Amino acid sequence: MENSITRTSSITRKRKLKKPVETIMNVIFLICGLAAVVSVILISLYMVFSGAPAIAKIGPLKFLAGQIWNPEVNDFGILPLILSSVTATGLAILIAVPAALCAAIFLTHIAKKRVATVLLFLVELLAGIPSVVYGLLGAILIVPLVFKAQTALGMPMSGSLLSASIVLVIMILPTIISVSVASINTVPKQYNDVSLALGSSKMQSIMRAIIPAAKSGIVSGIVLGVGRAIGETMAVMMVAGNAPIMPELLKPARLLTVGISMEWAYSSGLHRDALYGIGLVLFVFIMIINILLSSILKKGNNTGNK
Repeated sequence: MENSITRTSSITRKRKLKKPVETIMNVIFLICGLAAVVSVILISLYMVFSGAPAIAKIGPLKFLAGQIWNPEVNDFGILPLILSSVTATGLAILIAVPAALCAAIFLTHIAKKRVATVLLFLVELLAGIPSVVYGLLGAILIVPLVFKAQTALGMPMSGSLLSASIVLVIMILPTIISVSVASINTVPKQYNDVSLALGSSKMQSIMRAIIPAAKSGIVSGIVLGVGRAIGETMAVMMVAGNAPIMPELLKPARLLTVGISMEWAYSSGLHRDALYGIGLVLFVFIMIINILLSSILKKGNNTGNK
């Protein structure tokens, strides 16, 4: 009897001690969440109030649809920059997503554990390499290969949109692979066992049971990859050629991020305002991409639930 009373009292004391700790942790979590929300709101407001007046001064149609970027004569058309960013990012995603998904499937369900552990370590190591190193390797290895194609077609040898796209593929692959592997590993083993028991082959089980269950995490990895691709500056600057002209694969191109970083140091007046406008356009692009991917994911989940 005494032992049960003692145990009850000790449990009560522990609960009393836990309550203040839980309260403190809840407050900390609330503060962190509010800080994140407030930061996003402040960044959004800053971009709007900095970039919108510049776009209004130049003229939205002239700024977004103009094909000439020449600060010396106050021509600030960013259509070539927009199309170059969209093209480079689109090509990178089209190549990187299938390759990353195949690599993630190999690492989680095909490769032996030791091999998968070593390869995953190397993938995560690649994800931590600075972008300037990717740019340097691209300038040394990828650009000369593209030079050969340019020479064969009689084009001047320079950086190109194709070189930038290839470098972006290499840069975003580790991120998408790592997140996809983590997502696939969270799928319960029973999904695979039930699918195999129903007569599916190993590959059918992976593609029809495991991948759909891990879809949310895979899409998150793709979103991170898109964000890194469209926001990359240094590596692209070193291999793209940086000419503000309409995009062609084997010709030089200038992306939105490169336009800001190249000209910010010596810009002033309307030129500086135009760079703020580019920043706002880039910010809106990333927001649109995130919203679109999130809506696609929600529709897929709703369809699966039905």
